[in-house]
Amino acid sequence: MFHIAVAFDVPAERRAEFVAAALVDGRDSLADEPGTRRFELIADSADPGRFYLNEAYEDEAAFDAHCAGEHFARFFAAVEEYAEGPTWLIRGTRVEEHAVAAG
Repeated sequence: MFHIAVAFDVPAERRAEFVAAALVDGRDSLADEPGTRRFELIADSADPGRFYLNEAYEDEAAFDAHCAGEHFARFFAAVEEYAEGPTWLIRGTRVEEHAVAAG
């Protein structure tokens, strides 16, 4: 499973707009993209202007397909004017116990 996590900083007057755009992106990506496994929007508990997207995909190719898709493009077109980010926090493949044992 391929995981990514990114952060966005959003001005107070645009937070509701950002949340709406991110939730639509997540809902539509999960519905239309077979390789999308998880799409979570997380609000930072200490900074009300910071949001995280925590996403999981079948593999890196599924993430690349998401990035080339219409939902991704629509989200960035909606938020690029005011949101700072994405700042990459995580990008990689989950390490499974059986992979470590096979070593």
